[in-house]
Amino acid sequence: MLRSLIVLLLLSSFAFSAESVTVPTMNFELSAPDTPQQLVSSLNVLVVLTLLVLAPSMVLVMTTFTRFVIVFGFLRQALGTQQVPPTQLLVMLAMILTFFVMEPIGTKAYESGIKPYVEEKIGYEEAFTKTALPFKNFMIRNTREKDLALFFRIRKMENPQTIADVPLSVVIPAFVISELKTAFEIGFLLFLPFLVIDMVVASILMSMGMMMLPPVMISLPFKILIFVLIDGWNLLIGNLIASIK
Repeated sequence: MLRSLIVLLLLSSFAFSAESVTVPTMNFELSAPDTPQQLVSSLNVLVVLTLLVLAPSMVLVMTTFTRFVIVFGFLRQALGTQQVPPTQLLVMLAMILTFFVMEPIGTKAYESGIKPYVEEKIGYEEAFTKTALPFKNFMIRNTREKDLALFFRIRKMENPQTIADVPLSVVIPAFVISELKTAFEIGFLLFLPFLVIDMVVASILMSMGMMMLPPVMISLPFKILIFVLIDGWNLLIGNLIASIK
């Protein structure tokens, strides 16, 4: 068997060397554009590549992903289950819920901006404005006025009269810190009932003279049992989605 394989390899290499095979080459030279059209094409390619690189970051800062993933992290710490559920599973669940919430907004952005641009009905600048508008409206609805005012004050800009007067460079950071505040508030409310369970268990152990036994080890099964009995995942995800405007 081995001898046959060697013979086949020798024959194939001989046949390959006997024939004249043209290997294609690629040229990566950088040169100045000869016409304005070439410059526009190069800039469009650069913009597309930049958007592909920044796409994961845009998902983090322009959607509800931040709220979901932080709340899930607080929940795992409140339960005290260490690495259960795994981080990858929590991140994927946050991504799925983010897609569920943002799908109507993404569809509206596609229908109003991207689709007409692909069909060559509108220009690039108008397509960008119409595509970003649904996301901008969503972020403003879920952003506190105090956070928007903070970045307007930092930029030393006048107060806007309409939503159209609020630039994306102000909306995005204000939306992020608003989401962080909301996520921490929900995380605090999640911690309270589990903290009470830990305190009750610790008090019982101290009264029984079992001070060397870690209270977390005893309270963990009770916290998991209560969370399952109240259908915690259903309640948490339902209220999380309901909290989004």
